[in-house]
Amino acid sequence: YDGKCVFCRIARREEPGTALLPCEDEDLVCFRDIKPGAPHHYLVVPVKHMGNCKTLKSEHIPLVRRMMEVGKAVLQKNNFSDLNDVRMGFHWPPFCSIAHLHLHVLAPASQLGFLSRIYYRINSYWFIT
Repeated sequence: YDGKCVFCRIARREEPGTALLPCEDEDLVCFRDIKPGAPHHYLVVPVKHMGNCKTLKSEHIPLVRRMMEVGKAVLQKNNFSDLNDVRMGFHWPPFCSIAHLHLHVLAPASQLGFLSRIYYRINSYWFIT
């Protein structure tokens, strides 16, 4: 836990302005992005503080898969069912504003605005899917 990290505080329910969405995984939390790039834009975050996506190793593959499954489940609970029109990924440092691992879940990807299509571009220099 890092008390200076806003995502750590959100995960521990210490940020009253951020509502957590129902999540089936006790090691992860999910909430809406404060600057949504799509009609559905959620962040899936480990409760335990982890560095950004550059710190991921092969042993973290199950964690990333669980993060993706939570993202899909939250979309479905919010009446979005076309899982072929979803974009998920991580901003690559130095292009991430918070140094706590977080997966962006955006849908429908086909409705991303002009700037969001750039900001969340598939496997770009700054966003990896």
